[in-house]
Amino acid sequence: MAEPKPPKRKRLNAEQKRALRAANLKRFVQAYGRQAQKGIEPNDRSYDEKVEKAVKRMKPEELGRLLRDDEE
Repeated sequence: MAEPKPPKRKRLNAEQKRALRAANLKRFVQAYGRQAQKGIEPNDRSYDEKVEKAVKRMKPEELGRLLRDDEE
């Protein structure tokens, strides 16, 4: 009996990529902007440094569009 082939990996379309970038950005902004807890370790706000680098390279228009993703 032949083994079933694993399903092919699905690639994201442009809309899905944009939605994923917007979700990553919102999670980053939330973690980056959160206040440190007093009495607890001051650097307890972990976030993805890759997203930080990407945000710094983004054009302001693109950043604004991604931040307003759910408003459109």
